[in-house]
Amino acid sequence: MEVPENGLARGPDGEIRCFWGLGAPEYVDYHDTEWGFPVTDDRALFEKICLEGFQSGLSWLTILRKRENFRTAFDGFDHEKVARYGEADIRRLLADAGIVRHRGKIEAAVNNARAMCDLVESEGSLYAFVSDFRPDPATRPSRLTWDVLAEMSITPESRALSKELKRRGWRFVGPTTAYAFMQAMGLVNDHVEGCCIRDRIPAT
Repeated sequence: MEVPENGLARGPDGEIRCFWGLGAPEYVDYHDTEWGFPVTDDRALFEKICLEGFQSGLSWLTILRKRENFRTAFDGFDHEKVARYGEADIRRLLADAGIVRHRGKIEAAVNNARAMCDLVESEGSLYAFVSDFRPDPATRPSRLTWDVLAEMSITPESRALSKELKRRGWRFVGPTTAYAFMQAMGLVNDHVEGCCIRDRIPAT
């Protein structure tokens, strides 16, 4: 899909959106109702960070189309249940054509569930922990254009979040994945200026 110069496109309903939000039907709903909207529930957050890890090297559309299969395969991303997975579960997941069958990513999801159990015990919740890495509004672009956003796949905050998660034993949480997670969970609002959704997202 060709990127418009300003990163915006008009949808069939006449509304102007981030261009990628019109790339496929699955993207429209995700863009309009989920991406960038604040999420505080730990199960939803664990799902998001796991799926961002599975997306590494793949298109996000692939993950969206498999998301319900992932939810079924990983017990709704209940981290306490996933933390108890053993080798039989790994084999089950590797045989599941409905998800991304990548041993390293599957094992990372199980490992991260165990690491999350420790994190929740020490920090109270994944949300409370990640919120400490919210960017200072003063450091954010005064006007978020597509050119600016295209240069922001890694930020100082995502580097710091990635580093701390890795220190705590998490895997597949590099700084690019960490920033994508921050965008997805609404820690930042990266809908570009002019997108009809940008001003509909509540401030946090």
